[in-house]
Amino acid sequence: MGAKVGGGGGSKFDLGQNSDMNVTPFVDVMLVLLIIFMVSIPAATVSIKLDLPPAIPPPPGTKVKEPTLINIQRGQAIFIGEAATNMDRLVGDLSAQLARDEPAIPPTEQRVYIRADRDVLYGDFMAVMNTLQGNGFYQVALINEEL
Repeated sequence: MGAKVGGGGGSKFDLGQNSDMNVTPFVDVMLVLLIIFMVSIPAATVSIKLDLPPAIPPPPGTKVKEPTLINIQRGQAIFIGEAATNMDRLVGDLSAQLARDEPAIPPTEQRVYIRADRDVLYGDFMAVMNTLQGNGFYQVALINEEL
């Protein structure tokens, strides 16, 4: 609480009460928080290496390769394109499919897309991801569809 410094007609030492809010501590705290955020934001944007496709579209008339798509359905039903497979045969079937589609590039260096149904359990989805990454398939993209 502050005090008034002048006037009032009371005695010499009667300053009275000031009911105005003292905003100086509030401004000080805001400036300190601003400085903290300004210092910490650049540290939070640590560069993460991403393998993004180029933004330049292919020239007209260029044949675009259909992506290799892994579909996961509830009950551990897994499909590579339209062909059914299971967890034991997933890596072999995927390698064979990728070798047929693009024989010049090793299968583990090609991009694979994964789409899962809404009802698929998280553990089943992560089992497929871990199987792929454990066998060298690191270029895995997830497909999200708007509902």
